[in-house]
Amino acid sequence: MRDYCITTDSNSDLPREYIDRLNTTIIPQYYSFGDTVYGDELNMPPAEFYERMKKGELPGSQANNPAVIEEKFRALLEKGLDIIHIAFSSALSGSYNNVCMVARELLEQYTDARITVIDSLNVSLGESIMVLHANALKDKGASYGETVDAIEAFKAHINVQFTVDDLFHLQRGGRVSKTTALIGSALNLKPFLYVSDTGTLVSAGTVRGRKKSIHTLIERMKATLEEQTDYSLPVGIVHGNCPDDARMLAELVKEQTGFTNIIINDISPSIGVHAGPGALAVLYYGKPRKA
Repeated sequence: MRDYCITTDSNSDLPREYIDRLNTTIIPQYYSFGDTVYGDELNMPPAEFYERMKKGELPGSQANNPAVIEEKFRALLEKGLDIIHIAFSSALSGSYNNVCMVARELLEQYTDARITVIDSLNVSLGESIMVLHANALKDKGASYGETVDAIEAFKAHINVQFTVDDLFHLQRGGRVSKTTALIGSALNLKPFLYVSDTGTLVSAGTVRGRKKSIHTLIERMKATLEEQTDYSLPVGIVHGNCPDDARMLAELVKEQTGFTNIIINDISPSIGVHAGPGALAVLYYGKPRKA
């Protein structure tokens, strides 16, 4: 019986300590300023990335590279490992389809191997929570098939509530109109969004002011928790270079819910291209996501 491993992409924002401890293979996602592309060997510290955005530079994003996917997957297959890959939402990127294409091609060569690509229908630490859960199942002796089935059921419960500090970047990505962005910015409105059950971004209203927006994230989180929620599961908090706000949100989570294991990380630049500086999100196990 072949052993198996869990892989994911850099949009999962899986912290380095977990990557190292779990020996997780990460498929890079790419971003750019001008003609310089980052994301693989060349990377930019998130703080520097968001500062450049604040100064008016507009980055771009790119999907993963099939050649890089093949190289990383082939190395695992050569070690005799089957692969369960947890991918960034197919509704927000072509990356999932690229991984599926490479997997099909490799399975024609490695006929005894298994590669399953799970569409997380999620983003950022939402993917990471699935990665950590999959590894925990594996450590408890779950088979390849049992882990795949469990994560497919588990993923529907991973909620994402987030807010952004500046509507311009959502407008640039086509999420809100230019008029909405101009009016919202003038009124200091902070929009809320969530990730739907189909992996899309859905607008969920606005509030005025940053502090109010942070408290509203907690209220939205509490409204979507289940009575039978496993509070030993981690909660993810990610931010676009606003660590103080992230720590404040973490304290509110601890004070107002039963969660104590909080993972805080930067929003990867390849996502931050669209979210912008000041973006803040909480990701957690709760009720099945809605449309």
